[in-house]
Amino acid sequence: MNYRNPILVKAMTLLMSLTAITMIAPLAIPARLAAQGNQGNHKHHHYKVIDIGTFGGPESFVIPTFEIGSPNPLNSRGSTVGGAGNSVSTNANSNPIECGGIEGSVPFVSHAFELKKNGAMTDLGSLAGDGACSLAPSINERGEIAGSSENGVLDPGLGLNEVHAVRWENGSIQDLGTLGGNQSMAAGINDQGQVVGWALNGISDPLSIYDFQIFGSISGTQTRAFLWQNGVMHDLGTLGGPDAWGDLVNTRGQVAGFSYTDSNVNPVTGVPTTHPFLWEEGEGMTDLGTLGGTSAGSEIANMQGALNNLGHIVGGSLLSGDQIYHPFFWKKGKPMRDLGTLGGNCGTATGINDADDVVGRADVSGLCGTLAPSSATNASHAFLWKPGMKKLRDIGTVNGDTNSYADAINNSGQVVGQSATEDAGIYQAFLWENGGPMVDLNALIAPNSSLYLNKASAINDRGEIAGIGTPPECSDGFPSCGHAFVLIPCDENHAGIEGCDYSMVEGSAAVSQTGSGTRNPSSQGVTPPFSKRDRLSIPFRATGSTN
Repeated sequence: MNYRNPILVKAMTLLMSLTAITMIAPLAIPARLAAQGNQGNHKHHHYKVIDIGTFGGPESFVIPTFEIGSPNPLNSRGSTVGGAGNSVSTNANSNPIECGGIEGSVPFVSHAFELKKNGAMTDLGSLAGDGACSLAPSINERGEIAGSSENGVLDPGLGLNEVHAVRWENGSIQDLGTLGGNQSMAAGINDQGQVVGWALNGISDPLSIYDFQIFGSISGTQTRAFLWQNGVMHDLGTLGGPDAWGDLVNTRGQVAGFSYTDSNVNPVTGVPTTHPFLWEEGEGMTDLGTLGGTSAGSEIANMQGALNNLGHIVGGSLLSGDQIYHPFFWKKGKPMRDLGTLGGNCGTATGINDADDVVGRADVSGLCGTLAPSSATNASHAFLWKPGMKKLRDIGTVNGDTNSYADAINNSGQVVGQSATEDAGIYQAFLWENGGPMVDLNALIAPNSSLYLNKASAINDRGEIAGIGTPPECSDGFPSCGHAFVLIPCDENHAGIEGCDYSMVEGSAAVSQTGSGTRNPSSQGVTPPFSKRDRLSIPFRATGSTN
C-alpha cells in the first residue's frame, strides 16, 4: 500500500493509487550542526527509542510530514503528537479519512495523543467522546496543536460522520468550524498560532476536491483553502476555479496549497487543471504554474511537497501529456524549475529546508511505477538537490535495497525516510547525514529494542526522529499493530539521558543490517509498515474520473 496522509489515505487507498510525497517544516538551526557537520567523519550517534504505545487498541502512529501538509509532529521542546487506537470499535458511519489508523483498515477508534518530554502520554480526546476519532498532525513551539476530529454529526450527503478542524491548547479542544459546509480539516500550525487547512462551503460543486476526488461523489460542495487566526477562519480564494486546498504554512504566515484554475475536466486526469499556489497577506494567491502538464502540487494526486520559511516551494508536476511527473523547485520571481530524475521517467520532491536543500525520490531508470517491471532497474532512490547543482544526487539505499524514499530533511541537512526491498519483505528506517552512506537506523539503537524501525517520517533540528515500527509480538504486522516511535540522539545536546549509549557507531557498521544485530522483519513473519509504494504513470485514479 502506498503510505500517505493518515487523514486522507483511508478513503483514498480504496479510490486512488498515487505517488508518494514527503515534506518537513523547518525549525531553527541548533548547535548540533557544528558537531554533525564534519563531512569526512561518517560516525553516527546511538539513539534511545521511545515506543509510544497505544490507548488500548492495536496501533499508534505519527502522521508523516508530507502527508497532510505542514505538520511538525514533534517540536524542539520534546513533545510529539499523532494518533493512537483505543478499544472502541469503529462503525459503518465512521469517517474513513479520520478513523482506522494510518491505512484505514484497523477497526478501532483512534484518538489524538501528545507525548511530552517527561514521557507522559495524554489522550487529547475528540469533539464527541471516546467513540469519535481524532488526529493531531502538528504541534508548534508553544505547544499548541492542530488537527481534526469527528463531531458526532452525520453528513447526509456522504452518510459518514462529519470531521471538523480543531485546535488543542493546554489540553482543551476547540472546534474551528467550517466555511458553511459540513467538513473541514487542519493541516498545520505555525509558531504564531495560525492554522492552515481546507473547509467546505455551502455552494454546490460536482467536482469538489473533497467530495469528488476522495469519495467520488458529485453531490458535494466547494472545497476552499483556509487560514485560521484570532478565532476567525478566512477563505483564501482560488486561482480561478471553484476549489482550493490549503496544505502548508510557514513562520511568516505564507500559505501553500493547490487550486483548480477552471471547471473543465481534463481527459487524462479526470479533474480540472490544478496548479500550486503561494498565498501572502495583502497579495493573495500567486499561481506557480506547472512543468507543462495540467496538474502540479496536488496532495490528492500525491504531488504535494513542502514550503520553507523563505517562501520557496517544492513538489511534483506533470509534464506535457500528463504521463510523466518530475520534481520541481519554485521561488518568487522565477519560473518553476524542473529538477529532473535519476535516469528514469518520474520523480517528486518531498522536503525542503531553509538552505533550499531539497529531498525526494526519483526513478533510477525505466517507466513510471507499477506499469514497469518490478526490478532493480526500475527502482526509485532518495535524492538530494542543492542550489547550484546541475542534477540530483542519488543518496542510495541501505545494504543494497532496491528502493529508498526520503521523507524529511532538517536544517542540519540530515535526511530520514525508508529503504526497502519489497520482494524480500525488508523495510527499514534510514538516516543520511554528513555526506556519507545511508545508514539503517536499526543499527543505531539497542539490539534488544522493543521495536523494529520501519519508517522514519520526521526529523527536527535537534536531530530527534519520529516514525513507525513494529514490535516483535506483532505477527500480523502493519497496519494491524504498528507503533509510533521517537528517537532521541545520544549526543552533546541530549546529555544525561537515561538509557543512552554515548559511544559512536562507525558508518560501515550502521549500513549493514545483520552486522549490527538488528532484526530482519521478514525473518519473523512480520509485514512492516508501508510494505509497498504504488507508483503509477498517471497519478490520478479517482472513481469519479471520466477516463
